[in-house]
Amino acid sequence: MYPPVVTKDATAVEAEVQSAYLTMFPQGDALFVPQVFNWASDCFAGRIAGYQPIDACYHDFEHTLQGTLCFARLLNGHFKAGIHPAITERMLQLGLIGILFHDTGYLKKQGDNDGTGAKYTATHVDRSMALVELFLEQKKGFAPEEIKAVKHMISCTGINAVIGQIPFQSEAEKLIGLALGTADLLGQMAAEDYVDKLPVLYTEFAEATVFSAGRSVMVGTFCSAEDLMQKTPVFWGKYVQPRLNTDFEAVFRFLNHPYPAGTNYYLEKIEANMVRLKTRLKEYRESVH
Repeated sequence: MYPPVVTKDATAVEAEVQSAYLTMFPQGDALFVPQVFNWASDCFAGRIAGYQPIDACYHDFEHTLQGTLCFARLLNGHFKAGIHPAITERMLQLGLIGILFHDTGYLKKQGDNDGTGAKYTATHVDRSMALVELFLEQKKGFAPEEIKAVKHMISCTGINAVIGQIPFQSEAEKLIGLALGTADLLGQMAAEDYVDKLPVLYTEFAEATVFSAGRSVMVGTFCSAEDLMQKTPVFWGKYVQPRLNTDFEAVFRFLNHPYPAGTNYYLEKIEANMVRLKTRLKEYRESVH
C-alpha cells in the first residue's frame, strides 16, 4: 500500500512528505518541505543557538520522522477523500512544523549536563511549545495566531491532554491537531523495531520518574522494562485505541486504503507488533533471569 521508507533516513522521509505535499498542492511552495526538514534537523543535531543535540535514545529524530511520515500520509488521505474541512496549504505548513517540532522538548539547553533529555518526559510538551514559539518568532513571517495554531497542534500529543479544552481557532486547525496526535501514536507503534525498543523507552521513563519525583502518571506507571512490555498490549487496547477513536475522532481512517473501509497499514502493523511482543517478552525474560 505504501512504498517502503527507511525512517532512519531523513532524506527518504522528506521525499515522501514532499510527494504528499505536492499531491495536495501541485502549484504549492516546493521549497517549504526541504526548509522545514532542515529546521528540524538543525534542532535535533544541536545546530540552533542555546541547545544541545538530542540525547534521548527513544525519542530521537527517527521517532519524529516516523510520526511525520504517518502525518503526511493521513492528511493526503483526507485530501483525496474530499472531506470537510478543507486544508489550506498554509495550514498544512503549520501542521508540518508542529509534527517536526512536537518532541523538541526533549532537547537539553547548553550547560544542562545532568542525565539525558528523557528526564523532561513529564514536561516535554510544554517545553516543545516554548521552543517552537521562540523559533518561529525569530524566523519572522509567522503571525501570532499561526504560532498559536502550531502550539495547539503540539498540545494534542500530551498523554493527558484534554482535547475538548484546547482552544482551536478553526475546524481545520483542530483536524490537523487530531492528525498530529494520531500520527505520533501510530508512527511509533507501527515501527518495525517498536517491540525491540520498548526496554529503551523504559529507561527514559525511569529517568523521568526520578527527575520529576513521580509527578507524571505515565512515567511512574512501570517498575521495570519487563513490566512495560507486559503492559504495552493493555496500553494499546485500553488507552491508545479509545483515544484514537474518541478523542482523535477516528481520523486514522484516512489511512485506510481504499477509503473508507479498506485495510489500514498502521493498525495492521501495530497488531502484528502486539503478537510479536509476546515472543519478545519471553525472550527478554530468559535473557535477564
